[in-house]
Amino acid sequence: MKFKGYAHTFGNDVNTDEILPARYLHTIDPQELASHCMEDADPHFVKKVKPGDMIVAGDNFGCGSSREHAPFAIKASGVSCVIAASFARIFYRNAINIGLPILVSKEAASDVKSGDALEIDTQKGLIKNITKKRDYISDVYPEFIQNIIKADGLMNYIRKKKK
Repeated sequence: MKFKGYAHTFGNDVNTDEILPARYLHTIDPQELASHCMEDADPHFVKKVKPGDMIVAGDNFGCGSSREHAPFAIKASGVSCVIAASFARIFYRNAINIGLPILVSKEAASDVKSGDALEIDTQKGLIKNITKKRDYISDVYPEFIQNIIKADGLMNYIRKKKK
């Protein structure tokens, strides 16, 4: 899959409470979740993010509780993918399960700045920083994970496999 958008950067240890505060866990409505995405990390994020944009963060993105609401909020806000130096394991799995691409790239995480224009090719593991004219490498998903993301999540993938 290929994506183009602008970076919104965050630091290390961004936890699920910062991604989607617990006070909004009363709903599963995607638009309501999106309206509070990253609220405690950057109160202005939802006003700045445009469809296709990307979150770029440091180590341990998505740490904290295992709530699935966090990656749902990110995806519903229009973010095409998240790039980080590393992810909390449960967030990583929850993101894949809902079809939110997440890429591990320490180099991109440390070099990309907010507002940088990025192009991503997940099948090649390539992140291009158009603004800085630099390329970074990311992990490449195994084929089965690529298929889950292409299907827009694990449940859709299973439904398609059953047919």
